[in-house]
Amino acid sequence: MENWELDYEWLKIRHKVKEVFRRDSLPDLNGVLFLIGIQELGRWGNTFTKEEKQDLMHIAACKLLSYDGYYEFQGRDADGWPHYKALRPLSITGVKDQAELLKRKIIQYFQVLDEEAALSEEE
Repeated sequence: MENWELDYEWLKIRHKVKEVFRRDSLPDLNGVLFLIGIQELGRWGNTFTKEEKQDLMHIAACKLLSYDGYYEFQGRDADGWPHYKALRPLSITGVKDQAELLKRKIIQYFQVLDEEAALSEEE
């Protein structure tokens, strides 16, 4: 995916999230990670502590990086929180490169969600 394609797809996702949640502004990377974390947790409408919000963003990053084999889903704890096992270190360094990787994986995440939704509509 070329840079302009990444920028375009990322902007589409940000607009989609903005519309779904009826926000006035576009979410940033952290906002989208937080929402993916909530989606993976499966609990909407809860209020979260600052530590839980950080945990949700970590869950999102693990889910996204599991697509490339950096993490593996291990299961859920007694409270229903997902846990991942690190399989290999992230080879990308630098904030800009890591943000770009996460954006690419977020795009992939939303594509998978769209494909799953399309399949369930066919049934």
